[in-house]
Amino acid sequence: MRRIIGMIGAMDSKGTEFAFMKNEIERRGFGVYVFDTGVIGEPQLHSDISREQIAAEGGSSLEELISLNDRGKAMGIMSSGAAKVIAKAASSGVIHGLVGMGGTAGTAVASSAMRELPIGFPKLIVSTVAAGNTREYVGTKDIVMFPAVVDVSGINRISRAIFTRAAGAICGMTESEVMPANDRKLIAASMFGNTTTCVERAKAQLEAEKMEVLVFHCTGVGGQTMESLAEAGLLGGILDLTTTEWADEIAGGVFSAGPNRGEAAAERGIPQVIAPGCVDMVNFHARATVPVQYAGRNLYEWNPNITLMRTTPEENMRIGRILAEKANASSGPVAFLLPMRGVSILGSPGQAFWDPDADRACFDAIRKHVKDSIPVYEMDVNINDPAFADRAVNLLKGMLAGSP
Repeated sequence: MRRIIGMIGAMDSKGTEFAFMKNEIERRGFGVYVFDTGVIGEPQLHSDISREQIAAEGGSSLEELISLNDRGKAMGIMSSGAAKVIAKAASSGVIHGLVGMGGTAGTAVASSAMRELPIGFPKLIVSTVAAGNTREYVGTKDIVMFPAVVDVSGINRISRAIFTRAAGAICGMTESEVMPANDRKLIAASMFGNTTTCVERAKAQLEAEKMEVLVFHCTGVGGQTMESLAEAGLLGGILDLTTTEWADEIAGGVFSAGPNRGEAAAERGIPQVIAPGCVDMVNFHARATVPVQYAGRNLYEWNPNITLMRTTPEENMRIGRILAEKANASSGPVAFLLPMRGVSILGSPGQAFWDPDADRACFDAIRKHVKDSIPVYEMDVNINDPAFADRAVNLLKGMLAGSP
């Protein structure tokens, strides 16, 4: 079967560049299906889905967008329309991969469409913003950001090399066959450097039981990605042993996963074992980036690029209440497992973040606010003690087997 690659972008202002990309893709034996999102001038390249069609899908007419002369609104309408038509094209097998090009506007429109595509569907953007913080464009999807190096403006000795390699990349991604998924139950586990020992042991035990384990690093995006997979109904169970992203959410750290963390699993009724792993720390970048109001707090330089701040009893109390309230909304089995000897490596006895009073504030808030039907188990060990991982695994296995 001949593979077809979708090409999304403004075929007026970037028509020359997309024509070059189209030729490079076709030269490799692939078909090209063009989505035109331009609203400025006349198209320089024929499209299979016109700008008029995309505008209509976005809830407007092209004439209205042009008459408004509002670039921001136009990009919003075209982003919405493109996301809809491309999702349909991908799900119906019209396209087998998607490539885009552009600056901030072109990247925003293309990435909005790509975020609607499933993980594993080939997606690549040649972008002038690929070297910066791309989180707002990539989100929780596997979008490849290909640095444009120079502006996407004409064909020159630099852009020719970039566009050629990008064409080769999307063709390679599209022709690569993904092995069929097995029928093993898919389990998600949340992890941080300070809970690695615990999660790795739990992972090994679950894999020995013929389960497939996905580990998510709790850097904000990790928690959001786990959330998106839960929302998609792909997860059979969750070992949420590292809920540190809530510390960043309430104290302004750099690894927040947002206020909806844990809601998808609850709504889907996915079995969960929850522990307050690493809620004793808020993450900032290099020490100089720590907000001035936190200058007098207990700070620990984990590495040159990450500075950790010990949470207070008040902050831990808030986190405990949030964890309980999120769990209360679950329609499936949930249990809390509390490590009384510390929630991280740094939070173990004798270490920099050992603070039993702060930990107890979190534990007490969980007990106070959680529903009576949700069990809360205590263990007089650190979260990285082998016994803790073993108990978490056994609890989850019991849930999966239907045991109370």
